[in-house]
Amino acid sequence: ENSLQKTSSVNASGIFVSPYALNLSSFTKLIKRLQEKHPEFTRVEIVAAVHEVRRMNKGVLSGLAISSIEERASDVL
Repeated sequence: ENSLQKTSSVNASGIFVSPYALNLSSFTKLIKRLQEKHPEFTRVEIVAAVHEVRRMNKGVLSGLAISSIEERASDVL
C-alpha cells in the first residue's frame, strides 16, 4: 500500500502538491506584518510565535483569519 498516495496529490497542471504545503503568500504577508508591528523581534522569533499559535490551536492555522493569527502571535511575542 502506497501511503504517499494518501497524503499527496497532483494538481491539474501535473504538479505535485503536498498537503503540508503552506500558502506562502499568506505566510509571507503575515510574517511581514508581524515584523513591521514588532521590529524588536527577529524573524526566527516571529516564526516561532506563529508556530506557537498553531500549537495552541490544535496544530492547525486553517480556519483562522490572518488578523486573528497576527493578534495571537503578538500576544505570544
